[in-house]
Amino acid sequence: MEGISHLKHTPLHALHLSLGARMVPFAGYEMPVQYLEGVLKEHLHTRAAAGLFDVSHMGQIIIRPKSGRIEDAALALEKLVPVDVLGLAEGRQRYGLFTNAEGGILDDLMITNRRDHLFLVVNAACKDADFEHLKNGLGGTCEVTMLDDRALIALQGPRAEPVLCELWADVAGMRFMDVAEADLHDVACIISRSGYTGEDGFEISIPVGSAADVTQRLLEHPDVMPVGLGARDSLRLEAGLCLYGNDIDTGTTPVEAALEWAIQKSRRAGGERAGGFPGADRILAEFTDGTSRRRVGLRPDGRAPVRGGAKLFVDAEGKAPAGAVTSGGFGPSVDGPIAMGYVDAAHTENGTKLFAEVRGKYLPVTVSALPFVKQTYKR
Repeated sequence: MEGISHLKHTPLHALHLSLGARMVPFAGYEMPVQYLEGVLKEHLHTRAAAGLFDVSHMGQIIIRPKSGRIEDAALALEKLVPVDVLGLAEGRQRYGLFTNAEGGILDDLMITNRRDHLFLVVNAACKDADFEHLKNGLGGTCEVTMLDDRALIALQGPRAEPVLCELWADVAGMRFMDVAEADLHDVACIISRSGYTGEDGFEISIPVGSAADVTQRLLEHPDVMPVGLGARDSLRLEAGLCLYGNDIDTGTTPVEAALEWAIQKSRRAGGERAGGFPGADRILAEFTDGTSRRRVGLRPDGRAPVRGGAKLFVDAEGKAPAGAVTSGGFGPSVDGPIAMGYVDAAHTENGTKLFAEVRGKYLPVTVSALPFVKQTYKR
């Protein structure tokens, strides 16, 4: 494809083309933005049945303690993340954040305790920087390895469990954030009950050589539809989930981003392992002192979507700034426009009326609770 010949391909690239995907550049990869059914149908099918996503562009990283003690790897990683890694049980996964010295977010990630090593999944655009960050921070105590020999797919939606049960019955016993090994079509896979759509579902790490076959066979199930980046974005927005580079970045702290739930009590002030991570002084102070701004949900009036980058104002003349939109679009499941953004602390209460600047006009929006749809994780 002209203009994107320099882009990387995932192990499922040929499969995407065979399915009629429209490919676009994303995080250095050529990725499917939609298939023949289109974004709207892909989104609604995921909410009603099961959508299958290629997320092989994301980074899969192993942290193995040189001492052989998983506790040493956990304590080492805690120097880079404000997360209770030591308390993470074997076979469990936890959402985490890399922070910098100013308290900003370098990336968000998933952390799994795999008994003798930690398994991380990081964002595609940040994975090389994350890998270097980990090697520099943990190199003295741990071996850090980027897995280039595994693909990653996500099966999301209310029919995800029944579909996967046909291949491995024990999947029904998994809870949200459980991780297990299983053979799917005689291929050794790592399965986590997680995802980024707000729906119940699974992420499946597969050896590269078998990835296309396993994915193709899952797609043969009548409940499963291939889904691209377009619907992935609208699904995560409805679920109130942040996209790195849009809603969180090095200029936002976890508390500003309303992600303080990801910092467990053991790492907060008064906890047994409080602080000790980059930016701890600022981040922990924000728990008590608050922040000058906060991420909130926004519901535009009418049908016109308000996109990321739109400025927010208290008044309809654009004279009193209130913040900015970071993600926005149409929510197919709520049948209307939705958005997220940062607003000044004085305007964060649900029901607050603001105005978004769109092409020279000031459209009314209302601060709204997140998520916009009910999350259906299996607890």
